Amino acid sequence: MDPRPIGVFDSGVGGLTVLKELVKVLPAEDFIYLGDTARYPYGSQSREVVARLAREITSYLVECGVKAVVVACNTATASAMPQLAQEFAVPVMGVIDAGVKRAVAASRIGAIGVIGTYVTMASGAYQQALWRSGAKQVWARACPLFVPLVEEGLVSGEMARLAVAHHLGQREPVDALILGCTHYPLLKGAIGEFLGPQVTLIDSAESVAALAPEELRLDPAPRREGRVQLQVTGEDRQFRAMLDLIGGIGGPVERVRIERLQEAYARRARQG
Repeated sequence: MDPRPIGVFDSGVGGLTVLKELVKVLPAEDFIYLGDTARYPYGSQSREVVARLAREITSYLVECGVKAVVVACNTATASAMPQLAQEFAVPVMGVIDAGVKRAVAASRIGAIGVIGTYVTMASGAYQQALWRSGAKQVWARACPLFVPLVEEGLVSGEMARLAVAHHLGQREPVDALILGCTHYPLLKGAIGEFLGPQVTLIDSAESVAALAPEELRLDPAPRREGRVQLQVTGEDRQFRAMLDLIGGIGGPVERVRIERLQEAYARRARQG
């Protein structure tokens, strides 16, 4: 087994849902998780800016010695993949293809929906991947109320129900729905209650974890307990609150200056 850690990053706290599932599936692996909380949210920035931020973080993680990178952010995946996979020598895995594969397999009639941030939905990345994978009908919608609810821990109750009804009340008939933002799995209960059992919810975090061993070309792991290193670039209050909300992950949270990410990117650019 290659003892180097796996790098995981997101614009903030949503990617912790992916990290939690990865730790379940790969308990012997070490992880470095970086939440770019100083420059959150990515969903309101242009694709060009998000792609640059993703390159900075990936450059930094590679300098930290990771053996693979998981882009645990739908917006960054939509904006920067497959460029990241082409530019870096280590395997890089995003969240979109994993969710699409599981949705196509789960749908009985080929009618699949996807929800996410404005940038992710506007990119068309999910829609194009679904059409390429054989979907017969694709419905997509941005759900901007969901992330703030999750950030405040309001994942159940009246406010969550109202937000779900607002965004999903009028929709085309689908029998599988991709939760195309890593925050959204925490609203799975409210979404599932509203849509009913006839719609299969596709959790991007679970989908990524299931495919990670193959996609990241990981060797069989010995019996050991892996370590998780948590890092943020800015404020950590909501980060720590999310750790408490999702459970299963703990430990100290280290602050990393944005300049370290930018410097890593600059060094890589100079090297060509």
